[in-house]
Amino acid sequence: MTTRHTLVLFDLDGTLIDSAPDLAGAANTMRVARGMEALPVAALRSMVGAGARGMVRLAFGVHPGEDHYEALRGEFLRRYEEASLVHTRVFAAIEPVLDRLEAQRRRWGIVTNKAERFTHPIVEGLRLHSRAAVVVCGDTTPHSKPHPAPLIEAARRAGVECAE
Repeated sequence: MTTRHTLVLFDLDGTLIDSAPDLAGAANTMRVARGMEALPVAALRSMVGAGARGMVRLAFGVHPGEDHYEALRGEFLRRYEEASLVHTRVFAAIEPVLDRLEAQRRRWGIVTNKAERFTHPIVEGLRLHSRAAVVVCGDTTPHSKPHPAPLIEAARRAGVECAE
């Protein structure tokens, strides 16, 4: 028996898009400005899912609550916001998946922990906004993933029962 889902939801960073080069770029710009060597993108790629917290931790060895963390995090977010579409691309392997879903008239959407202020410009810049049935961000609901609230909100906005 095959289940035909009404709505397929994807994570954004590391699933639909390769944003690691631009996230790493923001961290490395900060490092170089401080006289430090840039880190390889491959070294920073593992922190993509941990967002600014992970990038600041890996790039500077600073954790939340420690001196300078908030300033570094704020600078990182500003630099990333200014250059989030330099190298970020839709993964080549995901395009045929999206094409097939669309050919089958199956809707898909995005549920990410990335904040709206970053997500929407990226989704629009990559021309995914006209294709995705719904986009729910980390600050769309009071809770972020893995809490179910963002998934439930995505289903609600798409007019789909969660069981579908």
